[in-house]
Amino acid sequence: MDLITQEGRKNAIPVDMLCSEMNIPRATYYRHLDNNKCARNQSVLGTSPANALTEQEKQGVLDLLHSERFVDKTPYDVYYELIDKGQYCCSPRTMYRILAEHGETSDRRIQRNHRDAVKPELIATRPNEVWSWDITKLLGPTKWVYYHLYVIMDIYSRYVVGWLIADCESQELARKLIQESALKQSIQPNQLILHSDNGPSMKSHTVGQLLEHLGVTKTHNRPYTSNDNPFSESQFKTLKYRPEFPVRFQSLQHSEAFCQQFFPWYNKEHYHSGIAWLTPESAHYQRDKAILKQRHAVLTQAFLANPERFNHKQPKLKILPESVYINPPQLTEIENKSGQSEVCMAS
Repeated sequence: MDLITQEGRKNAIPVDMLCSEMNIPRATYYRHLDNNKCARNQSVLGTSPANALTEQEKQGVLDLLHSERFVDKTPYDVYYELIDKGQYCCSPRTMYRILAEHGETSDRRIQRNHRDAVKPELIATRPNEVWSWDITKLLGPTKWVYYHLYVIMDIYSRYVVGWLIADCESQELARKLIQESALKQSIQPNQLILHSDNGPSMKSHTVGQLLEHLGVTKTHNRPYTSNDNPFSESQFKTLKYRPEFPVRFQSLQHSEAFCQQFFPWYNKEHYHSGIAWLTPESAHYQRDKAILKQRHAVLTQAFLANPERFNHKQPKLKILPESVYINPPQLTEIENKSGQSEVCMAS
């Protein structure tokens, strides 16, 4: 940049031509000049703007703002009240700067400190280890009329272990559904983790007492973080994107009849991408190995008959994921004593 300046002055060559020859944008050159000018100005010690207030004037403004007359007013209120009475001391922005220099621009009110939300990190390596449950609203026949669908699903197999629909959200109904689902799946104490959001039914004392009695551990989302409950949210999307899903349900019986058709389809016929394209029922009741082995045999036979259709790559045997996470811990690399890097889990 300095070379361009020197050559331009020495040989009277236009800056545009020099920048073009050196393949440097002209804007970059001028920006460099501006930065150097600012740096030179900042390097001059003891200089201040010509219109700056003196220390005595600043103290006078501060005393004015501290006075009983203006102590509870903003700099804008002070400024315009003085202007209306024919007085001027400085601008409102200058008043704010003076207050900031003395640390007096923070909020006076006692601010509520929200609790530190703990990020839930759950892992399921088999069925009936972690369940996720939630409640979604279904539109009723008219505006402001809703039906509430309660759904509990196993995150490892995506199997819906229990559901019910009602015209209200009730902690008693939630307690009943959880209890019946646990009995159907023969849940033993200290076997299951039940995850949900922070809804009133989820955090109710009634549900909490039941889970304690059953020996079930409960966890909750962080506030306003729907990603902490992804499996229930995904299942609700599958429900509401079905072609036969109506815009509005005409009655509670209508919505219940729809769910009686949907959930058997979801559990027994729906091929789920997250579980190697098995149905949730076959994954939940551990029929996955036989099904995947049979699929592999069919593909292997097809490969042997026409390997070019598979780009001469023999099909691999698919398996279920070893583990399913809600918020998997992040992988970080650390260096051991020998200087080699190792991958470890960082919570």
